[in-house]
Amino acid sequence: MILSINPATGEELARFAPHTAAEIDAALSGAAAAQKAWARVPIAERVELLRAMARALRAGKERYARLVTLEMGKPLVEAEAEIEKCAWNCDFYAEAAPRFLADEPTASNASESLVVFDPLGVVLAIMPWNYPFWQFFRFAAPAFAAGNGAILKHANNVPQCALAVEEVMREAGCPEGLFRTLLINASEVAGLIADDRIAAVTLTGSTEVGALVAAQAGKALKKQVLELGGSDPFIVLADADIEAAAAMAVKARFINVGQSCINAKRFIVEEAVADRFADAFCAGVAQLKVGDPLARDTNIGPMARINLRDTLHDQVERSVKAGAVLRAGGTPVPGAGAFYPPTVLDHVAPPMAAACEETFGPVAAVLRVKDADAAIALANDTEFGLGAALWTEDVARGKVLARQIEAGAVFINGMTASDPRLPFGGIKKSGYGRELGVYGIREFVNIKTVWIGPVQG
Repeated sequence: MILSINPATGEELARFAPHTAAEIDAALSGAAAAQKAWARVPIAERVELLRAMARALRAGKERYARLVTLEMGKPLVEAEAEIEKCAWNCDFYAEAAPRFLADEPTASNASESLVVFDPLGVVLAIMPWNYPFWQFFRFAAPAFAAGNGAILKHANNVPQCALAVEEVMREAGCPEGLFRTLLINASEVAGLIADDRIAAVTLTGSTEVGALVAAQAGKALKKQVLELGGSDPFIVLADADIEAAAAMAVKARFINVGQSCINAKRFIVEEAVADRFADAFCAGVAQLKVGDPLARDTNIGPMARINLRDTLHDQVERSVKAGAVLRAGGTPVPGAGAFYPPTVLDHVAPPMAAACEETFGPVAAVLRVKDADAAIALANDTEFGLGAALWTEDVARGKVLARQIEAGAVFINGMTASDPRLPFGGIKKSGYGRELGVYGIREFVNIKTVWIGPVQG
């Protein structure tokens, strides 16, 4: 059985029998047939589905947000923002997709030629629990606009959210069969990837799972987009606005209870301002409220599962044993639920766990360096390369340094975030491929050359 558990209480909310082999086969056949018809629909009509998706999301925002909070613990205010962001993404691509996918005339030896963008087919979307709506709709809006279909294999601790996504698509008038949610176990995924009715794969998840999926998709010669783990640096140089940086650092680390690939995790600060930053940061962390995620004034709800909390606490204990200074938190909250307090570790350095491993939860690591060169070197000293933040009052210098940071995105005087208008993705073991923006919509298309010779009269 696939169980839905409230991480704030440990209460079982619902249970579901996995889809059978016959149901999986029917879903794949239905999606393949529906996608062939969908691909022939003009893009001006396809984007109307996206507008309807946005309307359905906004109409059900209160109910969907509450479901997200109950099933994975995200504070309610943040869950509402997640639903609204999904709708924004749909609206953005409804307007931009016809422009992004317009034929491109290209001169070639005095003959006429075009570059056109055709859909690939049905895309298998393997999605995580931490943003149970956003992760799907981030992919789905451009994929459907481009003429693709989709099968969703969601994380098994958010089955109600997975089915709610299917409800949104149904309410929006999605063509029958073009999209299906499959409630299946991880052991079924390899068979889906190998199936000829699946044309491509997108995954957001851990680096370990990404490597496994990449191997399976590679064996089947299928396109993949992988958005994997991260240990994002938040670099604070001596000339930065320290108070502003510290205030933003609190949000950058603890939004979504610290459970995001692009949460800032390593706060790399020049020694000259490290005490000021750490003190201001800890003061901000002290204002965060841990509690019932359904309460509108809660900042820190439970982590998604008890085992994730235990893993995080082990990383904290190993870091302290290795010499890190515990400035806040550091002890699991007693009682029911997977609560862990906002935690700050100071004087962190490699090879401590908090410096070298991805800490997926409400734990911040402050690392001190002598100068900007050392900050960049330490920022790059990781197997990950998803996002980064850089704080400096000298923006011209910041632009130069940003090019030296090994990451898919660098935010100067801000926090790393995803935005429908900007490409999103990583390098190194944070994955490959891009979502969002014009680059995202062109991931799951056939970039086709059409060459037209002279007409023989």
